[in-house]
Amino acid sequence: MEKLENYIAFDLEFNTVAGVSHIIQVSAVKFAGHEEVAHFDSYAYSSVPLQSFINGLTGITADKIAKAPKLEQVLADFRTFIGETPLIGYNALKSDLPLLAENGLDLSEHYRVDVFEQAFERRSLDLNGIANLQLHTVAEFLGISGRSHDSLEDARMTALVYEKFLELDENKSYLDQKEEVVSDNPFAALGDLFED
Repeated sequence: MEKLENYIAFDLEFNTVAGVSHIIQVSAVKFAGHEEVAHFDSYAYSSVPLQSFINGLTGITADKIAKAPKLEQVLADFRTFIGETPLIGYNALKSDLPLLAENGLDLSEHYRVDVFEQAFERRSLDLNGIANLQLHTVAEFLGISGRSHDSLEDARMTALVYEKFLELDENKSYLDQKEEVVSDNPFAALGDLFED
């Protein structure tokens, strides 16, 4: 997995009506040196009626959407927030990135790590016994709490899961180095028996 010191984890919420998805919330958290240093969070106006399912799932109300800035402005502000910082997401290759591109914001060049793909690769090792690979399930399995289906919380959980994967990789690397040192010394198992 690529190790990024500075990155932005992002997530979208959208309302799908008649097979067309409409972005209603754009959120991101910026991490530098393994700590959150900034965040972006905005609802986006949509004239499309909000599905009651979406309201129940996300807590986003029609009133919040009606009072929100237009999507073009939200995406322009989001692009400014990103700058040239690398992006990570959770299964964003399948939904969030294509949806942004459909709305005129192609961020594929910035996208560096899909944390869902990492979770999928780790399901029999770091995530052995996990029930499913939904973001909140992976986060909970790793001891990370948060409220799912709120794009700011999901972006934050994505970043924290990524940080946990970095920590697990670092621990494995350390143990591998220790193993190499031990295996190069045929007397390592004897420990301190021959010291004064």
